Amino acid sequence: MGRVILHVFENVENSELHSASIILRAITHPLRLKILALVDKNKSITVNKIFTSLNLDQSIASQQLNILRTANLVKTKREGKYIYYSLNYENIERVNRLIEKFRTKG
Repeated sequence: MGRVILHVFENVENSELHSASIILRAITHPLRLKILALVDKNKSITVNKIFTSLNLDQSIASQQLNILRTANLVKTKREGKYIYYSLNYENIERVNRLIEKFRTKG
């Protein structure tokens, strides 16, 4: 089994594997999945709308959004005093391709 796993990733850069592991850790948390779903539904949303929609403390929403930003799952855009969050679909698709490669060769 270990040999199969090594074969699947032999052509994958270490930086890509590291990035994928950060993303996978970020999406294993139920609250972060709820935030991602809300952002996806709204396409672009402020942190204020996120924490009020999910009935969270602002600090908790900000902490979870920081993890999602670090994992490069969300993008930010500042408009005046507001920061809007949107999904980074390109990065999500890249990780999906890596997971699919693992799934089909495993």
